[in-house]
Amino acid sequence: MLKHLPPLLTPDALHALASMGHGDDVAIVDANFPSARVAAQGGARLVELPGADAPAVLRAVLALLPVDDFERDPARCMAVVGNPQAVPPPVQAFTQQLQAAGLAAPVPVERHAFYEAAAKAFVILRSGEQRPYGNLLLRKGVWLEEQA
Repeated sequence: MLKHLPPLLTPDALHALASMGHGDDVAIVDANFPSARVAAQGGARLVELPGADAPAVLRAVLALLPVDDFERDPARCMAVVGNPQAVPPPVQAFTQQLQAAGLAAPVPVERHAFYEAAAKAFVILRSGEQRPYGNLLLRKGVWLEEQA
């Protein structure tokens, strides 16, 4: 056990997050997301975190990962099919956590465009989230020494 690390992040998840570079995306997805197929299509690493809901995974990631502030929309969520303005409960939780970290709410992305973007992510963290639309893309930023 390591001190000061979110315990739900496995060694594989920690290695993937530490290996990311500026501009790489991490996809945090729910249990219904076709993660194995999407990862295989684009070459993303797949890490299973079945004991955690998606907002808990985001909270753990935000504790470790600087978020990109160079480009627009570093946080993106999957839009609800047929109702892209809807904000499902997992996205509400994502928004609260992002705003608490000083970040903007996630921008909705059409379902198939989200799949394509997730396939290009550096890593897909598949949570045990049971609620639909618990899917988020987050772009890694740069950690500056003066932020320590």
